[in-house]
Amino acid sequence: MSQQHPKPLSPQEAFAMLEEFPQAVLVDIRSSMEFLFVGHPKGAVHVPWIDEPDWVVNPEFVTEIRKLLLGGAVCEPDGPCAPVILICRSGKRSLEAGKALLQSGFKAVYHVEEGFEGDLNEHHQRSTVGGWRFHGLPWEQC
Repeated sequence: MSQQHPKPLSPQEAFAMLEEFPQAVLVDIRSSMEFLFVGHPKGAVHVPWIDEPDWVVNPEFVTEIRKLLLGGAVCEPDGPCAPVILICRSGKRSLEAGKALLQSGFKAVYHVEEGFEGDLNEHHQRSTVGGWRFHGLPWEQC
């Protein structure tokens, strides 16, 4: 039976995987506005899952990821697969996008459970409970 869900990683685990496997790619799947103005992990590639102005699932998402990897997602029966690590705001969209990649034949799909900003705290603020930025991992913004 094939894997149905992307493998969850903490932000620290995702960062360590990127350091250990240079062929791994970190894909920020948030909207263009989030990617540019909220910030994003350093070195992340932007391929939105849902984006403005229509806020519908990107029909070219899987194709764009395939192009990004230039065939690296094709795995030989006993060979390695290029790891694809997805990150969104809090881990919900990356879970759905990861399922789509797995259903399309990708093998090594991961998602950052806490996302870039983490969950809301009691004051409805992000980046205070968890997430890539909260853990002090490298990030930048425009």
